Amino acid sequence: MGSVLGEMLPLAVGVAISPIPIIAVILMLLSKRAGGASAGFGVGWIAGILVATGLVVLFAGGIDATDSDGPSATTSWVKIVLGVLLLVLAGRQWRSRNADAEQPKWMRAIDDLNIVKSIGLGFVLAAINPKNLLLCVSAGVVIGSSGVSGGEQAIALAVFTVLAGSTVIVPVVAYAVAADKMHGTLDNLKVWLQANNAAVMSVLLLVMGAVVLGKGFGGAF
Repeated sequence: MGSVLGEMLPLAVGVAISPIPIIAVILMLLSKRAGGASAGFGVGWIAGILVATGLVVLFAGGIDATDSDGPSATTSWVKIVLGVLLLVLAGRQWRSRNADAEQPKWMRAIDDLNIVKSIGLGFVLAAINPKNLLLCVSAGVVIGSSGVSGGEQAIALAVFTVLAGSTVIVPVVAYAVAADKMHGTLDNLKVWLQANNAAVMSVLLLVMGAVVLGKGFGGAF
């Protein structure tokens, strides 16, 4: 169980510090429907992480996790493929870091989101966005192919979900407790993240890709 958590934690941190959901929740906290929209986004974000990772855990449970010498070749090659994909995305993000990209439509529409739409947006960004999905899939493969019991897999999945969703949930809770004190901090953080989103994401994907690829190579060769 300890080795599973150790391999999974960097991926959870990778999801947690992804700039896009943090920017989204900040914009919601600064919108005219701050309370409902941000709470809905938090629910959708957690649900998306849980569903995306949980489905992969179930699928990966069918992989023969070990052979006589260690991790199975199938598990190792899956990790290699995921690691390569993460590195490719890191390269694409790095090349786009100086581009003057137009703000996405969903960001411009945040002021008008109700709680139902914000739940849907949170779920989509967590479970369908390729960058986040690859990290969740990588974590699901780690947990599902680990060979530990079903109960321990459930605990690992819960830990991953809580850690991965923490950077969205914490601002929502903090805003509910001390809304007046949060505005200045949120404004400054939003500006910095919007300016450095591509660079932060490229470094994040590079590190996570290297971690997953290294684990795959370690088991395959």
